[in-house]
Amino acid sequence: MPKLAMIAAIAENRAIGNENKLLYWLPDDLKRFKQLTTGHTIIMGRNTFRSLPKGALPNRRNIVLSRRGAECPGAELFPSLEEALESCTSEETVYIIGGEKLYSYALPHADILYLTEIKDTPEQADAFFPDWKAIGAWQESEREPHAKDEKHSFEFDFTTYIKAQ
Repeated sequence: MPKLAMIAAIAENRAIGNENKLLYWLPDDLKRFKQLTTGHTIIMGRNTFRSLPKGALPNRRNIVLSRRGAECPGAELFPSLEEALESCTSEETVYIIGGEKLYSYALPHADILYLTEIKDTPEQADAFFPDWKAIGAWQESEREPHAKDEKHSFEFDFTTYIKAQ
């Protein structure tokens, strides 16, 4: 079984999206996402794939979970997370990149969380990251604060949590 990581940008109320769009545009968060996931396998739900502006993300193995079969150019389709993970090697780190249902389903199986914790609560959100603190024991292993600046409308922290053994 590969190492399973989850990566998301979340508000203080764990909001992650609204109407199939990200809530925040933080250039440093996007750079971190690219740096962590490039060269790895990423797994996402069908709606997350459809929300990507240019389709499959380059320099990554893109896997989309869909029971209905969907048009996802540049991505491999699997009907379940289990089947997708079986296609991965035990030496690799696989990243779950969304959406809400997949995060909730995959959380009990995850080994590490890479969260960008944004110091804001949006007025409108319809997708939320699961309450990881209520599901299992997670230990914070790293926190890197970032101040609000001309490119970033909110303060945020890059935070890494590791599942306690």
